[in-house]
Amino acid sequence: MTLGPFETASVVIVGAAIAGYLNHVTLRLPQTIALTLTGAMVSIAVGLADHLAPGLGLGKAIGGFLSNVDFKTALLNVMLSFLLFAGALHLDLHDLRRGKWLIAVLSTVGVVVSTVIVAVGLKGLSLLFHLDAPFTWCLVFGSLISPTDPVAVIALLQGSAAPRLLKTTVAAESLFNDGVGVVVFAILLGAATRGEMIGPLEGATLFAREALGGAALGLVIGGVGYLMMRTIEDYVTEALITVALVMGGYSIAVPLEVSGPVAMAVAGLIIGNFAVTKAMTEITRDHLMKFWDLIDHILNAALFLLIGLQGIALIGKPRYVAIGLACIPLVLLARALSIGPPLALWRGLLPFRSAFALLTWGGLRGGICIAMALSLPSSPIRDLMLMATYAVVMFSVLVQGLTVGRLVGPSKSAHAPHAA
Repeated sequence: MTLGPFETASVVIVGAAIAGYLNHVTLRLPQTIALTLTGAMVSIAVGLADHLAPGLGLGKAIGGFLSNVDFKTALLNVMLSFLLFAGALHLDLHDLRRGKWLIAVLSTVGVVVSTVIVAVGLKGLSLLFHLDAPFTWCLVFGSLISPTDPVAVIALLQGSAAPRLLKTTVAAESLFNDGVGVVVFAILLGAATRGEMIGPLEGATLFAREALGGAALGLVIGGVGYLMMRTIEDYVTEALITVALVMGGYSIAVPLEVSGPVAMAVAGLIIGNFAVTKAMTEITRDHLMKFWDLIDHILNAALFLLIGLQGIALIGKPRYVAIGLACIPLVLLARALSIGPPLALWRGLLPFRSAFALLTWGGLRGGICIAMALSLPSSPIRDLMLMATYAVVMFSVLVQGLTVGRLVGPSKSAHAPHAA
């Protein structure tokens, strides 16, 4: 039986609801961790069942289900737009201005530096295991694994006692490095599929068009949305306008060949800092923020359950597993080396030790990395990149996600955050 888009989405949402309920009444772990763990446990159970009773064909059934999910469309084109917009609604533009240069360097230069470090490390690992991966494809892996997950980071920081500017810097860097990471990934993937290295000038031109063009589009659609909301007072219509901004804005970004994710982050900043604060009554503001909080949680639940389930589709060769595990410290090292110098340069803005620790260990990887890895075309090391991505993401969510809360201080709420 082939599942259509609605049936596939139904299965994911029902599974996320059941897993979320069981976690709430038993383990009470942060939601993203619980859902990822649930998916991983299902994958392990299915693998054991297939080994003990091959006739059941459970692995084939789940593999067939996952093949119905177009991860590139579902995550990069749909979920990412909504998640970045929702996350940007909570950022304070005043704090963002104070740390604008540090945030800009971390989310652009930091992504590029991390990409190169990871690529060099993966090339070395592949030689060590006698695979000799092409360096252009190693760069592609570096670009897809370098962006951090804004969903997890923002949800954790919202309830923490960390300094306000530090929270804004971490959340904003995570939001914008996602958009930048997708741009860098697209540029390097194009170069790798052509089989040639991209020149610095060509790369800089493509990046400027995508990133700066996306920011300009975000300013325009965010400004239009703000002007529309100033003239009305109806929370249903205003919520509908914000949804139209995300869906319509991304649809415009595609033919313009500018970055949709960057546009959505900028549009969210405009709406969150002008429309929400200056064009709405308290009742409308409350309804709108709760509406986007609900969207954020629903997409978040589906996303992290799918991440866990991907384990059944990413069983690789022993060498691939070994390289994937070795990529965990490699990615952490690349993160530390890429953010350390900027933080040291701006140590008068943020306390270096706490900011470095939080940005390094709190740089969680999530669904965006999985989506980019699954969107890869056939290549000499596609399976290796899939396995390495899955290993890094699972470690990030389950290990870093469970421990990073100690770095940001006690929560203002008595309850655990929804995501970690």
